Amino acid sequence: MLTKQQVFDLLNKVEDPFLHKTFEETGGVEEIKIKEEKNHVSVKLAIAKTNTAEQMQLQQDIVNVLKREGAATVGLRFNQLPDEVIQKFQPASEQTQNDSLLNGNADTNFIAVASGKGGVGKSTVTVNLAVALTRLGKKVGIIDADIYGFSIPDMMGVEERPVVRGEKIIPVERFGVKVVSMGFFVEDNSPIIWRGPMLGKMLTSFFKEVEWGELDYLLLDLPPGTGDVALDVHSMLPSSKEIIVTTPHPTAAFVAARAGQMALQTEHEIIGIVENMSYFESKVTGEKEYVFGRGGGKKLAEYLKTDVIGQLPLEQPYEEEEVFAPSVYQEDHPLGREYRNIAAKVIDNFQ
Repeated sequence: MLTKQQVFDLLNKVEDPFLHKTFEETGGVEEIKIKEEKNHVSVKLAIAKTNTAEQMQLQQDIVNVLKREGAATVGLRFNQLPDEVIQKFQPASEQTQNDSLLNGNADTNFIAVASGKGGVGKSTVTVNLAVALTRLGKKVGIIDADIYGFSIPDMMGVEERPVVRGEKIIPVERFGVKVVSMGFFVEDNSPIIWRGPMLGKMLTSFFKEVEWGELDYLLLDLPPGTGDVALDVHSMLPSSKEIIVTTPHPTAAFVAARAGQMALQTEHEIIGIVENMSYFESKVTGEKEYVFGRGGGKKLAEYLKTDVIGQLPLEQPYEEEEVFAPSVYQEDHPLGREYRNIAAKVIDNFQ
């Protein structure tokens, strides 16, 4: 049977995953309770950043340590350390994290494109918004952060691979947009079987080990939902803004609300809602058919107290034999013009 003092001594040797200081130094062990009849240990800890992949790894490590020392079951709760403690121990490189993520390029605006579920066209919106911003004269990059479901390279018709120059990865450029994706580092479309902390490290590499150069906007195509990668983005980029993508269907909008709430809880400003697949317009009759229903984007915008900045119909890009880019709409295409309008609204939001 473990005693409170034994648990305290064990935990004091553990390091905060962000400050790299022991809990003894940070005062991170806040509470220990032991239920002797069940041999259950309950612990409350304070760390520098909560709700991250690092917290999940720390939780697993502590549970393993306490069970190895005799606990039958372990319960953990996490709080955030006081700001003065974090500032005291925070490494200098992390105090200017937003700047250092892109090698000091502090002028870059970050835009996360999120959705509640897959299949709503989030990646299509990311690609075409990036291209539209470029057409408006902006320097743009994309991080395909949907590490399990990467699709950006295929959508843009990217057939090259990044090259390494010195210690930096040089991103592929297509339609004037710089692109980095997990898809560049996987052979034969193999499945990715990784744990949360590994995903976080890969995402950090996409920021720090890529030679992005000067960028006005860096778009992040997030995985659907509110999982590890989305949590990492929210913790790494406190100044990022977000666009939420949905379809008009009530269920899609309902699920997207969770992604929007996550943005608001982490103080990410929502630029607006893009309602994709809003309708299908017949080229024969000119009538609009609302295949996925109506009103989902508007209801979601009302719920999140933001605006609908685009409603996009179902329509394919023009076919061009000499250009392979299955999901990129041409500048003179009706959807190309719609994306240009959305891009202009995004630019206005940052001014």
